[in-house]
Amino acid sequence: MSRSNWKRIVVKVGSALIAPNRQGCSSHYLLSIAQFIVRCRAQGIQVVLVSSGSVAAGAHIFPEQSKKDIAVKKAMAAAGQTEMMATWDKLFDFPSAQILLTHADLRDRERYVSIRDTTFSLLEHGVLPIINENDTVTTDKLKVGDNDNLSAMVAACADADALIICSDVDGLYDKNPHKHDDAKLLSWVDNINADIYAMAGGAAEDGVGTGGMKTKIEAAEKAVSHGIDTFIINGFTELSFNLLLDGKNPGTHFQAHEKPMKENIHWMTHTSNAQGEVVINEDFTDSLDDNVDALTSKEIIDVKGEFSVGDTILVRREDGTKLAKAKSNYSSCLLNFIANQDNQEFASEFEEKTGPIISEQHIAVLENK
Repeated sequence: MSRSNWKRIVVKVGSALIAPNRQGCSSHYLLSIAQFIVRCRAQGIQVVLVSSGSVAAGAHIFPEQSKKDIAVKKAMAAAGQTEMMATWDKLFDFPSAQILLTHADLRDRERYVSIRDTTFSLLEHGVLPIINENDTVTTDKLKVGDNDNLSAMVAACADADALIICSDVDGLYDKNPHKHDDAKLLSWVDNINADIYAMAGGAAEDGVGTGGMKTKIEAAEKAVSHGIDTFIINGFTELSFNLLLDGKNPGTHFQAHEKPMKENIHWMTHTSNAQGEVVINEDFTDSLDDNVDALTSKEIIDVKGEFSVGDTILVRREDGTKLAKAKSNYSSCLLNFIANQDNQEFASEFEEKTGPIISEQHIAVLENK
């Protein structure tokens, strides 16, 4: 999709741009990003900003020796969040709004829809949503972990046309450009596969952010499957944003799928976390796409994890082949009870009265991911 067709975009800005020296927020690199957002809005393009940086922004307040303590990191996030929002607010002459999220908010369908509705309402009233992970309250179990993937989830939630991920390099290279002078930039990617992931390294090496190129590719994969064109660009140079406004590609463009996933299936596939697993026998060959009734307790070999009615579960074969993620109509306790019944007639009658094991309205069939 060309820039002329953009109606709504998500811009992701990392910690290294917000607080490059971990001495509080700096507007040095943010001015060109803010100008880009202002110019987009002037052209009628709605913008959602996903901004990392609260921990890095608050780091200077706390003594160096205590920064490894998890409680201090959360305190850094709390202190830095207000400083970060104040910095962004100074760069705009229109209102902005803060939305802090955890993965628990995104994976819960009711809360996800609430976030979606709130974002749309803010945009409708000319308010810039600024979204960040709520590092102060989140735990390992509830965190997205990096704002690259968070930005892709937000882009899908907001029905964005494009996702722009700001990096410290011009885009995706065939090897690490910081270590190899002969690294070549890939300007266009139409298929994210193992070869593309192999080109990415690990987390950022400067210690400021939590992401790296790998998480940016993960984010791109999530976004393009929802029909969202994704760009990885150099956020440290104003030229990147000027080229985007001119309809040119300043970095790596990951092409959106021509036939994107439906919103609810995308949410189930890429945002909702499986709270447990139902392992079924190897002989099960029925398609769950249009026949959830085919999955009965007779096919179940094992039930893993603890989950409640309404939680998302993973259905897989014993060999690890992933068949579907779906909303469970049974708790793990009840499903274990039914699956372990010696009296199959009782189990069948119970299922007939209670209904199918998984929901036919909330299911995403997987391709052995």
